[in-house]
Amino acid sequence: DVLDAVGNTTAATGKGFAIASAALTALALFAAFVGVAGIDGINIYKAKVLASLFVGGMIPMIFSSLAIRAVGEAAMSMVEEVRRQFRTIPGIMEGTGKPEYDKCVAISTQASIKKMLLPGAITIVSPLIIGFLLGPEALGGFLAGATVSGVLMGMFQNNAGGAWDNAKKSFEKGVEINGEMYYKKSEPHKASVTGDTVGDPFKDTSGPSMNILIKLMSIVSLVIAPSLAQMNHSAAGTGAKKEIKEQLVIKQSISDTSTTLSPLTTALKADGLITSDNYSIEFTDNKKLVINGVEQPDSLYLKYYKLSVPNTP
Repeated sequence: DVLDAVGNTTAATGKGFAIASAALTALALFAAFVGVAGIDGINIYKAKVLASLFVGGMIPMIFSSLAIRAVGEAAMSMVEEVRRQFRTIPGIMEGTGKPEYDKCVAISTQASIKKMLLPGAITIVSPLIIGFLLGPEALGGFLAGATVSGVLMGMFQNNAGGAWDNAKKSFEKGVEINGEMYYKKSEPHKASVTGDTVGDPFKDTSGPSMNILIKLMSIVSLVIAPSLAQMNHSAAGTGAKKEIKEQLVIKQSISDTSTTLSPLTTALKADGLITSDNYSIEFTDNKKLVINGVEQPDSLYLKYYKLSVPNTP
């Protein structure tokens, strides 16, 4: 028990270095994601970025709860199988009957795969949903929240799990509480056993898995970063074209309120294509002249394009 307690302390120290290494790796992957995704920074004043930050902070909590529940359910399945064998196979306690070891091994191996499908799916799918629905900047906020929360959760669980395990083992030689010694099968020892049922999945399942969680989400985000960058730039380009066209309409309308009209406006009014002071003129990329939302014949495009204002697209 003493050697086991020392091993738990050593393991907790080593796991601290492991989670710190995972944090540095996630930080490097995060920096690579920002560069590949083509975003200048992450502004948490934006609603979708702030929301993604909190969602990312919740992912390690959800993952941890699912992992701990998987351990508990697998353990109860194992207990039920052992009880069944004691009821149905005579002579196990006397050593004359042979237990069905393969049934217990099958429960453990099947649970290790089936019950981790949902936590693994959450780890892979959540960056995809955030990235393609809310954009690369929101995904950056999501990764930041998940990394910070995952590192703190991993450190807490690794140390707390080892502490609970050592607390249970300390009752082998006795623990002094308020001047009174307590040993195994005492009420404080029973409480420590209850704590160790949580401490074991903490230090052996959920805590170490935080390393994989934060690194895997960063890798998935880095893989989809080029696609997110292309989508983000396409949307930005469309917005820029719309802004240029709106600026053209505004400047053309302002010129009508002055005493001197532009050559383009003068020619269009002289030809009867503009009959009021409220109008819009647009030269499109496919060489079309659109006046007040109505597309004009192709011959008019060449005629009036030469008279267009300098900032006409």
